[in-house]
Amino acid sequence: MKRGFLLTLEGPEGSGKSTHSRLLAGYLTQKGIQTYCTREPGSTALGEKMRQLLLSPLYKNMSVRTELLLYEAARAQHVDEIIIPALNKNITVICDRFYDATFAYQGYGRGIDPSIIKHINDFAVNKITPDLTILLDIDVNIGLGKSLHLSKDSFPRGEGDRIEQEDIEFHKRVREGYLNLAQKEPERIKVVTVESEISKTQLEIQKHIDDLLRRNNYVV
Repeated sequence: MKRGFLLTLEGPEGSGKSTHSRLLAGYLTQKGIQTYCTREPGSTALGEKMRQLLLSPLYKNMSVRTELLLYEAARAQHVDEIIIPALNKNITVICDRFYDATFAYQGYGRGIDPSIIKHINDFAVNKITPDLTILLDIDVNIGLGKSLHLSKDSFPRGEGDRIEQEDIEFHKRVREGYLNLAQKEPERIKVVTVESEISKTQLEIQKHIDDLLRRNNYVV
């Protein structure tokens, strides 16, 4: 039986992952490919509880080890409850952030040893890896400016969540981390520069998706 694809969208704050996840789902649906959009952290009942803990500015004193473990706990539930069952039903899962985010944010951003992250993450993902990852690259100042003007997760517009409130140097390390990850895995991680016009960015994403489909004998 065919297994669905796992497509992940990554990038710094304000890169448009949520928007492009929805647009990509529509594009694949038109091709007759059943899709399911999800996000991290969150998507499950447990995951959404952990999302609130992770993103709420009330918990600025959260230790980096606690942060890592909460992200991975939410991921483990997400993988077991949503991702694996969907893939086994030949549903293509489009995930707004997955484990590359942990290496970028908690590894490059927070300075946690990547070997520690890998050990915990390997246990959390239960051998699930993305078939293709789109890295939406954007200047951190522009991205943060966009992100802070959005009203999401019940946090006041303009203030940002706990992660968005980190200093600019943290966000620069995250972006650099993402780009380094892409250099290490160029076959899986495709860098797409975020354009001012959403349609141009989406077109570049679709080109990479079409390449994946062709390699797997889909008519595009």
